[in-house]
Amino acid sequence: MTQSVAPGREALFQPLEIRSLQLANRLAMSPMTRMGCPDALPDEVNRAYYASRAAGGTGLVVTEGIGVDHPTSVDHSWIPRLDTPESVEAWRLVTDAVHAAGGSIIAQLWHVGPLWGANARFDKPNRDRLMEMRPMRPSGRWGTPGVTTYSERSVARWSPEIEPMTEAEIAETIEAYARSAKLAMEAGFDGVTLHGGHGYLPDAFVWADTNRRTDTWGGNLAARVRYPAAVVAAVREAIGPDAPLFYRFSQHTQQDYTARKAENPEELGIYLGALAEAGVDLFDASTRRFSDPAFPDLEGDDGKVTLAGWARRLTGKASGAVGGVGIGTSLREQKSGAEVRASDNVDSVVELMNRGEFDLISVGRLHLADPALAGILRSAGPLPEFIREEHEAPLRAPQP
Repeated sequence: MTQSVAPGREALFQPLEIRSLQLANRLAMSPMTRMGCPDALPDEVNRAYYASRAAGGTGLVVTEGIGVDHPTSVDHSWIPRLDTPESVEAWRLVTDAVHAAGGSIIAQLWHVGPLWGANARFDKPNRDRLMEMRPMRPSGRWGTPGVTTYSERSVARWSPEIEPMTEAEIAETIEAYARSAKLAMEAGFDGVTLHGGHGYLPDAFVWADTNRRTDTWGGNLAARVRYPAAVVAAVREAIGPDAPLFYRFSQHTQQDYTARKAENPEELGIYLGALAEAGVDLFDASTRRFSDPAFPDLEGDDGKVTLAGWARRLTGKASGAVGGVGIGTSLREQKSGAEVRASDNVDSVVELMNRGEFDLISVGRLHLADPALAGILRSAGPLPEFIREEHEAPLRAPQP
């Protein structure tokens, strides 16, 4: 018997259809890197982790970042990949488990780009080998550091410029996304999402600070977005016309949380419009807080519109929001040592969804606190308490 929806929560529990994807509600489990896949392959621990959220009623499960079929896509041997028949088989067991629990699951495909090495220092058995590999950087730049959670020592290690990506490397990485997207469909995923924010490889081409190329891949914003648009087009061709394709984007980067790719809606339209034309179905706007206005200096109601709202308005595509649902402390503040504060802001989620700002809301940390989060939201019960030391613990014993 279907559980009734508490008054005022109806918007969260409406179905959503995007191409072949049919979701029972508008709640997604946000991708969170757990570094818990031995030899880069998910196992029974990961299967239970994802399936439990589907069993708890969450409409869409999004995997943690999965490295694409390129040597430098991810920088730790316990971060999952999709690049071999063995990885397809391992992920097929995960997707089967999620489907058996009544949920849908899409794969987040990932290439860390300039940020290569951030996790390698924790991978003791492979650290030296990983650190010898050259990061993929559009112009050889890590990025000008600003407001960041990285230590001064780490920034000093990564900041020296290296050789820019070659034309061959650009082509290889685009093909790597396409190959892994095809493997994702073979593994039974219901679609794919590309991580194009936070300073990772597609984002590094968009950000003017890390893309100072003077060839066809660099220049003004319309030129800088050619790389992520080429990735999207290649992935769309690989997954076919029926599967949904999401794209996570952000204004900020991990090198500088004050960075901006678009200074106004017109620039954002140039950026996202190219990706929509290339094949994106839903834009997943990653912000510190889901309700933050994207361009607060604009006059009137335009100054209140969120980044997800502008994505929806400018492209006509569906959009998703993420950032701080149920928690008053941003992830960056948390990483800087701030105490995690609760914040029952679900009514704001519903208000913005009813206003047409976004179609899907992604929740990360509260899904770690309670796999049955969907039922709590449906009944408007007390939100689970997120305890960092307990809920962010590794999925298994720490790696040797």
